[in-house]
Amino acid sequence: MRDIAVFSGSAHPELAAEVCDHLGVPLRPSRVDRFANDCLQVQLEANCRERDVYLIQPLVRPVQEHLVELLLMLDAARGASAARTTVVMPHYSYARSDKKDAPRISIGGRLIADLMVTAGADRVLAMTLHSPQVHGFFSIPVDHLHALNELAAHFRAQDLSNAVVVSPDLGNAKEAAAFARLLGVPVAAGAKQRFSDDRVSISSVIGEVAGRDVIVLDDEIAKGSTVLELLERLRELGVASVRIACTHGLFAGGALKRLSSEPDVREIVCTNTVPIAPEEREGAEKLRVLSIAPALAEAMRRIHNGESVSALFDRPPD
Repeated sequence: MRDIAVFSGSAHPELAAEVCDHLGVPLRPSRVDRFANDCLQVQLEANCRERDVYLIQPLVRPVQEHLVELLLMLDAARGASAARTTVVMPHYSYARSDKKDAPRISIGGRLIADLMVTAGADRVLAMTLHSPQVHGFFSIPVDHLHALNELAAHFRAQDLSNAVVVSPDLGNAKEAAAFARLLGVPVAAGAKQRFSDDRVSISSVIGEVAGRDVIVLDDEIAKGSTVLELLERLRELGVASVRIACTHGLFAGGALKRLSSEPDVREIVCTNTVPIAPEEREGAEKLRVLSIAPALAEAMRRIHNGESVSALFDRPPD
């Protein structure tokens, strides 16, 4: 690919390298320095003039550090006369801050979107935003990918004759229904109420799950509180087995170990939109990580060549 320059922040360089391998282009070097006063400085160490520049940086822990790094990269690309700068953001953590559900709070998802545009972003390529309205927070074009095809390809290799897809809440039911259609199985959903970041209640499950092989689908798993609560309801309803799937495996605070220790959980499947810390992986034999690098690379190729990105979702199942 001509006239393209791909850089990675420090959030997930392994994913960036894999994307570049699929594109057949080098991952350009960048450098992050920290001054004595704790301020960051970023330098893009390759020519950007009149090139399409792609900055790959998921917003993962430490989120604020990686956010400032991304903003500085955007400013550096603009100052280096890039023709167009696209933020490739496999995980947008501030997408959870998408509404004003309490007095005097910020809608962080919109604020951070404005900051990226101000810093020099011309386009955003995102993966499985927490809610559809986050797309509209950006005043620049956003290509919103999902990982349902990759997840479905994995589960189609298994016996699905007795399977049902279960969404932990009604908010994710639309995605769960789309996933169920890809697998050719029915769908159900939990009736969830959230009280705090790590305290939820699921009063019931809407749909037929008794005696079925359940595939729990969520957009992300952080502390795992929602999935653990759902597991309690599923046990009460007498399901045969449980597999867990999500796009963003954040797995904070020992969540992966807690989920892996559940005897009726046979498998935990996520994608590599975010890096999983080695200490979280330890003892998690049930974990399977799928790569979304081919999908990101193909979307980047289509953006560069002016082709349709939405056509990616019209591909026949693998």
